[in-house]
Formats: sequence, C-alpha cells, structure tokens
Amino acid sequence: MADTMTTPRMPAGQHGGQSTSRPEHTEGPVARAIEQQTAKLPSDLFLWAAGGSIAGSLLLQCMGKQHASLFVGQWAPTFLILGLYNKLVKVAGSDPVPMGDGTR
Repeated sequence: MADTMTTPRMPAGQHGGQSTSRPEHTEGPVARAIEQQTAKLPSDLFLWAAGGSIAGSLLLQCMGKQHASLFVGQWAPTFLILGLYNKLVKVAGSDPVPMGDGTR
C-alpha cells in the first residue's frame, strides 16, 4: 500500500512519456447512419422526455395504476442515457478523424 501512495499518478493514456497508439476501430455503416440521424435531435429533447416520463408516472400513480406507473417511470433513465450518448456523439464524434500530422 505504501508503494501506491508514493507513486505519482499519470493521466489516462500516458505512460511515463511513452506515446500510446489507439487501435484502429471504426463504426459500422448502421451505427454511423443512426448517429448521423440522432445527432440532428436537440439534446434537451431527451431531458423533456425523461421529465415527461416522471410526470406521467406520477399521474398514473395518483390514478392508482401502480404497475403502469412503474413501467412508465422506468423510461426516465433510458431517455437520460440516450441523451448522454447523443451529446457524446455530437461533442466527440463517433470516429475521431486525424487532424494533420499532430503538430501545431
């Protein structure tokens, strides 16, 4: 345990000055097509869908429909994760394109 306390931590992807290369992996045509279409959706759409799911669940609970309420309420995390994926694709892209020779 003492070793881990004295060893400096390196940022992810850096190993003592050695450069690590990323293996060449690319997205398939289906994933690329889906990402291109979903990137057109505004990010807040997923937040509104999650909020609507929560509100719908609350309404169903108040109406005494517990099973339907639980079913609809479980959509919220799915919408939030889809929104997160959508945001990541917009910000980072699915397949990073190399930019020049790496020197600026």
